Amino acid sequence: MSSAAAATPSPAISGPGWLKGWCEGLSQIFFQSNIYTALLILVAFAVADWRMALLVLIGCAGNTVGGRLLKADSTSVTTGMQGFCGALVGAGTFSAIGGQWAAYPIALVGGLLCAPVTWLVVALFTKTPLKIYALPSTTAPFCIVATGILLSTEALHVSAAPSATIDSASLAFARSLLTNVSEVVLINNEWSGALILLGLFVASWKVGLAGLLGSVVGSLCALAMGEALTETANGLAGYSGVLTAIALAVVFLRSSSVSWVLAVIGTVVTAVVTVIMHRLDAPTYTWPYILTTWVFLVIAYYLPAAKRP
Repeated sequence: MSSAAAATPSPAISGPGWLKGWCEGLSQIFFQSNIYTALLILVAFAVADWRMALLVLIGCAGNTVGGRLLKADSTSVTTGMQGFCGALVGAGTFSAIGGQWAAYPIALVGGLLCAPVTWLVVALFTKTPLKIYALPSTTAPFCIVATGILLSTEALHVSAAPSATIDSASLAFARSLLTNVSEVVLINNEWSGALILLGLFVASWKVGLAGLLGSVVGSLCALAMGEALTETANGLAGYSGVLTAIALAVVFLRSSSVSWVLAVIGTVVTAVVTVIMHRLDAPTYTWPYILTTWVFLVIAYYLPAAKRP
């Protein structure tokens, strides 16, 4: 997930290039540019609900086109970096209002809006004193747009499917190892989580291992802090930790013993931020991961042993 979109002219994108960027927008949710990972994530959405998969593709397409209209360079488009926030907006739209007819134009417009929001966040990190830290915009545009959709579509909201009550800590922990992964993309489904985790290992064993580490640590923290077992089992307490672990261990910092230690500590902090946001009853999305990762990248700037890629 790149933080910047170049404003300089770039070559035209061919049809296959657009298709590649559209597909890989899904894999960039987990920081990867890998068509096989993207396809496994798409299957994970389809396993949950085919309408959700369609909305994700629509949102990703809107974001991809919007990014190009704002002069994003062709490489960022074809590697999916202009599509992942829109893909998540599509998932967020389905989570809020289901598959009713209004969801499809909302997902498209939401995807398009991710492009200017991304431009604004990038400007914040590149045209202010914050530029020394080279912070990524990551999924912040998704959170901003999805929150707007959530608050403006209250009349269309649908009730979430009832979840089976979990009263065993060991069962909650075991289930959460996969649902933490799937809830990154707003899916509560073990099979979807397994498909996504497989996709991460296909991209890189380090990425897969970091994702699994984040899931384990996130769930242990959730249980230690007294989060409801059902909520933990459904991945709602630990999913942001999956992203934090991957981001700090192998993406935004060069993989080393220091980056992995920071990833573990960051995942613990992410769990605390998640609990606080739950207590405030605020729309959480991936904010715990975003806020924690930004803070840790600032800290890493002052640690000589923590090197950026």
